Order: sequence, then structure tokens, then C-alpha cells
Amino acid sequence: MTMDLSPLMQSLGYHFKDEALLRHALIHPSFSNENGDPREASNQRLEFLGDAVLELSSSIFLYNVKPVMQEGAMTKIRASLVCEPTLAIAARKLSLGKYIILGKGEQREGINLRDSVLSDAFEAVIGAIYLDGGYEAAKKFVTDTVLTDIENASLYHDAKTVLQEYCSREKIALVYNVLEETGPCHDRYYRIQAMLSGRQYGTGEGSSKKKAEQGAAYQTLLKIKADTGHVFKIY
Repeated sequence: MTMDLSPLMQSLGYHFKDEALLRHALIHPSFSNENGDPREASNQRLEFLGDAVLELSSSIFLYNVKPVMQEGAMTKIRASLVCEPTLAIAARKLSLGKYIILGKGEQREGINLRDSVLSDAFEAVIGAIYLDGGYEAAKKFVTDTVLTDIENASLYHDAKTVLQEYCSREKIALVYNVLEETGPCHDRYYRIQAMLSGRQYGTGEGSSKKKAEQGAAYQTLLKIKADTGHVFKIY
């Protein structure tokens, strides 16, 4: 399990004093399971820690936003900022997926490119940075990677509703098509695409059709905004 992590640390904007922490953050449960390692050998505990650091950092950030927001708006936007698709987008910008250490079976399936795996590893990296460099280092990483595009990220929470309202107002036919449905009943994976008047738009994925449709709606809103300059009300 030797891998040069220097390029990744450059992308992260943080150099680990203890590279073993970063390596630990990249170990998917499938690898530790396959090798008969204890469950704590995977990145799940670091993910748990990173999730807490992420919530605190984003909460403080939103508290200090001007003009001030009410609690309800802050809760909605925080949920969007720390959700799986938003974190997966941040992880892809860092090329995190190619460093995730998977079991051999999962490698063949391209699991490292799924939103759920990317977001879990991303949170684990936050946890690793916290242990290696303290809260300020972890907060800076979160600010630089997650909180840089609050306006777009904030669209996720109500994406399906916002898109439906937009399509109704513009008299556009909206349909969600299932592109992929795989996995056993207890671990389903869906990939769904939003179609607007027959045109292909955003694609989303998740462990349920609802999650995948939400992701597809979110990606569609971002594309509409980029193509037309339309501003969607988020709070």
C-alpha cells in the first residue's frame, strides 16, 4: 500500500506531518474487510470526526455571513453545504477518487467515483487534518474547499422543488429517467438523469431514487444558471 501522496497534499493545500493519517483517511471499508483488518482500520472513524468538524466550521461561517440569516435559513443552507453531492463535487476537484484505497472487487466496479464514497473520504480527510494540524488547519481546508461557493451549494436542499417551480413557470416538461439501478436490495445504487423538454440535463446518484433525483435536479439548476444567468432564490 505504497503511494506517493505528495500530489494529493498539494491539491489539498495542506502538508501532513504524519502522512499515515492521510493514508488512513483514504482506506475504504472494502479494503480493510478484504484483508481481515479490524473495522477501525478503515476511514470510518476519521469520517465521523471530520463530519463534526465540517458541521462546526460551516455553522460558524454561516453565523458570520452578512447580512445576517435567520436560524431556519442557516439550517437549510448548512444541510446543502455538507450534503453528499456537494462534498463529492469538492472531492472531484481535488482528484481524491484516484487515491482512495479499495478492495479488489470494488476497484472493478469503479466505486471510488461514486458520490457516497467520495464524500465519506472527503470527511475522513477533514478529520485527518484536524488530528494532524488542529482545528484552525481543518477549518481553513473546509473554508477553501466547501465554503467558497455558498450560492450554488445552497441550491441543493430544495433542488427538486425549485426546479419543478422553474419548469412550471417556463412551461418546460420535466422528466427523470433512471440510467442505472444496481446492487442488492439492502444496498441499492441509482443513477438518474433530468430531462427538460426532451433535452438531457443534470445527472444524480444515490442509494434511493429520491436522492438520485435530488442530485439530478441540483446539477440541472447549476447548468441552467450557467447557461442563462438565471438567479434562483435560495433563502
